[in-house]
Amino acid sequence: MRAGGRTIAVLGSGIDVVYPSEHHALFRAILGHGAVVSELPMGTQPDAENFPNRNRIISGLTLGTLIVEAAEKSGSLITATLAMEQGREVFAVPGTVGERTRGTHRLIRDGAKLTERVEDIVEEIAPQLCTRTAPRPAVVLTPTEAAIVDCLRHETVHIDDIIARSGLPPATVLHTLLGMELTGVVQQLPGKFFIAVPLDGRRVRTQD
Repeated sequence: MRAGGRTIAVLGSGIDVVYPSEHHALFRAILGHGAVVSELPMGTQPDAENFPNRNRIISGLTLGTLIVEAAEKSGSLITATLAMEQGREVFAVPGTVGERTRGTHRLIRDGAKLTERVEDIVEEIAPQLCTRTAPRPAVVLTPTEAAIVDCLRHETVHIDDIIARSGLPPATVLHTLLGMELTGVVQQLPGKFFIAVPLDGRRVRTQD
C-alpha cells in the first residue's frame, strides 16, 4: 500500500470480523486501496479450520505463490498444493536445513522454482505481466496534514509534542493523524509516537 499498489486480503473469518483485532486501521486502509474478501457468513470467527479453505482463494487469485518457510505439515504447503492444482506457479526459498525449511526443500525437489531474488519470480511470470507501469500518483496533503508532516521530519514524535509543535487543537491533530495513517503517510508506533512514512520519490503537493 505504501508503494501505491493494490492489496487484496482474504479472511478466514466473516467480513465483519477483524483478526487480529489491533489491525482495524490496516483493514480500513486495505479497503481504500484494494479489497477485503471472504466467502464465510457474517460473524464467523477466525477458527483454525477456516484457513485451509481460505488459502485456496489466495492461491487462485495470484499468478504464483512464494513459500518462504514451511514445516513438513503446514498451511503453507496446503497453499502450495492448491496453487499447483490450479495451474499456478510455485516458488520456494531454500534455507538452512531444519524443521522450518523441510517443506520448502520438498517443494523444490518436487518442481517448485528455487527462488533467491525477485528476478527469479519475474523471469517466470513476466510474459503474464503488463509491461507498462502506470505513474504513481502524487501525494496531495491538506494544509493541516502538511503542517503535521512538518512536525515529523526525520524523527519519531509523541502525540503531545505534535500538538504542541503544530499549534492545532488536539481533536484536529488526532483526526488528521488517523486519516494519514490510513493513507500511509504516517505510521503510529507504540506509546502514541508517530513517524512520517518515506514516500519513495512520489511527488508531494499541498492543496490550495
